[in-house]
Amino acid sequence: MIHTKEIFIDTKGFCDVHDLTAAVASFVRETGLQHGQALVHVPGSTAAVTTIEFEPGVLEDLCQALERLAPQNIPYAHDRAWGDGNGFSHVRAAFLKPSLVIPVAEGRLLLGTWQQVVLLDFDNRSRRRRVILQVMGD
Repeated sequence: MIHTKEIFIDTKGFCDVHDLTAAVASFVRETGLQHGQALVHVPGSTAAVTTIEFEPGVLEDLCQALERLAPQNIPYAHDRAWGDGNGFSHVRAAFLKPSLVIPVAEGRLLLGTWQQVVLLDFDNRSRRRRVILQVMGD
């Protein structure tokens, strides 16, 4: 059985991080799925989904690390092509990817104690992000 749901998150951009764990776990419970997988996907090329401890210090560390990998203040070919100044956000999103699959057993997400599912918006403006949740199994 496959169940799909969309949720919407208002973001600020510039490495804005949102905890999706409760929404994903709630959806798994709603479906009654006992064993299978939960997929979390953000359409678009300037946001990503990953897992991390949702703690202010480590979130700051992650954003600072991404700034070192793909700094905002250097030229990007994308910016020359489109003039929108968000080349850095595309590169950051490519590092982390738009989708994540989490195993489900006995009706619960199999996450570590300090592991949460997060949406990261890297764009250079506020957005309303669509996040697709899909669970598969029995």
